[in-house]
Amino acid sequence: MNESIGTRNLAAFEKAFRKDKAHLVAMNAATKNNVSGAARNPQSNPVNLPGFSVEIESGKVCDQKHSGRCWMFASLNLMRLEIMKKFKLENMELSQAYPFFYDKLERSNHFLENIIETLDEETDSRVVRFLLSDPVGDGGQWDMFRCLVDKYGVVPQDVMPDTAACTDSTEMNDILCKKLREYACTLRGMHGKGKKLTELRRAKEEMMETIYRILCICLGTPPKVFTWEVRNKDKKFKRVKDITPQEFFKKYVGWNLDDFVTVIHAPTADKAYGKTYTVKHLGNVRGGKYPVKYLNLPMEELKKLTIAQLKDGQAVWFGSDVGQFSDRKGGFLTLDAYRFDLLFDTDFPMSKAERLDYGESMMTHAMAITGVNLDAKGNPVHWKVENSWGKDSGKEGYYLMSDAWFEEYVYQILLNRKYFSKVQAKQFDAAPEVLKPWDPFGSLAMCL
Repeated sequence: MNESIGTRNLAAFEKAFRKDKAHLVAMNAATKNNVSGAARNPQSNPVNLPGFSVEIESGKVCDQKHSGRCWMFASLNLMRLEIMKKFKLENMELSQAYPFFYDKLERSNHFLENIIETLDEETDSRVVRFLLSDPVGDGGQWDMFRCLVDKYGVVPQDVMPDTAACTDSTEMNDILCKKLREYACTLRGMHGKGKKLTELRRAKEEMMETIYRILCICLGTPPKVFTWEVRNKDKKFKRVKDITPQEFFKKYVGWNLDDFVTVIHAPTADKAYGKTYTVKHLGNVRGGKYPVKYLNLPMEELKKLTIAQLKDGQAVWFGSDVGQFSDRKGGFLTLDAYRFDLLFDTDFPMSKAERLDYGESMMTHAMAITGVNLDAKGNPVHWKVENSWGKDSGKEGYYLMSDAWFEEYVYQILLNRKYFSKVQAKQFDAAPEVLKPWDPFGSLAMCL
């Protein structure tokens, strides 16, 4: 074929298309039902959901609505289980609006500090363009969340409930991004005129006051001290009086945040197993205790560690590419949920590593694994997943994930480091290699 598409090419393409009647049937199905509807494979899912040999009792499924807060929901869903146990509650929610407020505030400051760090870069440099592309999006990762909790604690959902801007963050984010890009322009302009760093930081303080005001108007003011009242399964009334969010986390969630670390599966040639990684410019809380850090391990190790934590009664936060072969209505994550190969008469043979290298896949969404079905040899067959898209998605909000899907599209898990072997613990404690800001493992979980 020549450089451009010619008339002969078009004629040959159409002839090849019409030669096979299955192509015409596929066209009729796709134009009527859209691509996923035409490719849907009804034989891919079991008639009855399987049981789970290891299963953790959890609360009602939450709903992030039209916001990219899945990483917060998944984290808070794990933390609330500790409170439910202590108070003997059937269900409760921790406020997602509370960390959302402080993440926007901290991330705005982090963005402006990144701008200050890159003042000598050209405006059209790749790093500056990358920073400007999304100054304050909704997505995040575990280490960013634990920085927020370490600094600000947590509060029950009814202490700081969602506002309209929480459930649909688009307009608020647009306003914040307008101001932050304006402030980036101002700071770089001041630098160009020879202003000192102290002057830039004084200007930044005024900028941050405006950001704080915008957040209060959109999300409300976060509580400093609160009282929480609840009635448990035994109908007993409980009151927690005059407590700070930090005290509430320490007393009723009780996690040692140092213990909870992130493991990834990155099978690409540039990332060795047994090594740790971080990502340049990624984060939210400046001066926070927990910089982003991952230990890269083979897939079989991720599964073993996940199962070990589940058997101990602790759910597992995980990040995956949820848009790949995801049946939102039925609640299935299976590789054969859609037969795009049959619909389009072409294979899709890229490996997990190739998909990462060529931008076909990366982590997009965080959820919680609350169960696993093991075969007679102790190998996982299916996993139970608690999502944050409300009860109308999946089966009352829960999904069934096949083990094969786990292998291909799960990229990250959060676990207590006590499940590490001695070798893995030593590997995690090593200094991390710094990845470029646009590396696929710098992606943020935020799928709506």
